Amino acid sequence: MMTIVFSLFLLTMLVIVAVAILRTDNLFTAVMLSGIFSLIMAANFFVLDAADVALTEAVIGAGISTVLFLGALALTAEHDHSPPVGSWVPLVTSSALGGVIIFATLQAPRLGDPNAIVHKHVAPWYLENTPLLIDVPNVVTAVLASFRGYDTLGEVFVVFTACIGVMSLLGRVRPRGELIEEGEFDKRTDNLRHHLIPRVVGKMLVPFIVLFGLYVQFHGDFGPGGGFQAGALVAAGIILYSLVEGGARGRELVPEWFSGMLVALGAFTYAAVGVACMVMGGRFLDYSVLSHDPVHGQHLGILLIEAGVGMTVAGVMITIFHAFSRRGIR
Repeated sequence: MMTIVFSLFLLTMLVIVAVAILRTDNLFTAVMLSGIFSLIMAANFFVLDAADVALTEAVIGAGISTVLFLGALALTAEHDHSPPVGSWVPLVTSSALGGVIIFATLQAPRLGDPNAIVHKHVAPWYLENTPLLIDVPNVVTAVLASFRGYDTLGEVFVVFTACIGVMSLLGRVRPRGELIEEGEFDKRTDNLRHHLIPRVVGKMLVPFIVLFGLYVQFHGDFGPGGGFQAGALVAAGIILYSLVEGGARGRELVPEWFSGMLVALGAFTYAAVGVACMVMGGRFLDYSVLSHDPVHGQHLGILLIEAGVGMTVAGVMITIFHAFSRRGIR
C-alpha cells in the first residue's frame, strides 16, 4: 500500500514539475526543473525495480543533459523571448497523445503478474542459465554483454556513428570568423563560474562523480551499472569541471585529441574482443574461449567489452562538448 501511495506522489510531482517547465520563461529555471523531472523519473524506475534504467535516467537525464543545457545557457540569453503562439494546438495534441498512452496502458498486464507474456518465454531461461554459464549476480549485465553481445556492439557503433554525424554538423574545422577565440568561451561562462554555490559544489562533486563512474564501470557484474552508465558519469564530471573552471581548463584536463581517441578505441576494443574469440577457436563474441575455464572467460570478456563501451560513451560526450564550446554563434 505504501508503495502505491509513494508512486502516486511521484507521478503527481511529475505533472507539477512538467507544468512548471512549460510556464516559466526563465531558461535557467527550466533547466533545473528538467533535472528535477529526470530525478523523479529515476525514483519511479527504482520503485518499479528497474535499477539499471533508473541509474541511466539519473545519469543521462539529470546529469549529462543538465550539464549540457547549462553549457548552452552560457551562450544564450537568460529568458525565453520567443513570440507567443496559440495554445489550443499543443493542448489538443498533448491531450490526444496522453489519451492514446492511457488507453495502451489499460491493455498492459498487471504489474508483477507472474503470468505475463514476458515471464513465460526467454526471461526464465536467462534466470536459470546465467548462474551456470556466466555466474554473475546481475542478470541484466549477462544479457546485454554476453547473451546479446551483438546488440550491444551495434549500440556502441550507433553511438560512434552519431558522434561522427554530430561532429560533421558542428564542424571540426571552421572559418576563422565562426570560431570562438581562445578564452572567449571562458568569458561567456563567467556567469556560471562567478556563482559561488555552483562553483564550490561543482568542484566538490567532480571527484566523487568520476569515482562513482569508475565504481559503476567495474561493479556492473554485481549491481546496476556498466559501460553506458559509467561513461556518461565520467563525461558528466569532466563537463561539469569545464563549466565551473572554464573551457580551457577542461581541455587541459581531457584534451580533444584524447577524447577523440577514446571514441575509436572503445569501439575497436569491443570488436577486437570478438575477433580474438574467433582466433582462439570460438565464435564471434563467445568469451568462453578466452580462458581455460569458460566461466572465467565470460568474466574477462564482459570486463573488456564493458570497458570499450565506457570509453566510447565518455569520449563521444566529451568530444561533442568540446566541439560545441568552440563553435561560434551566427
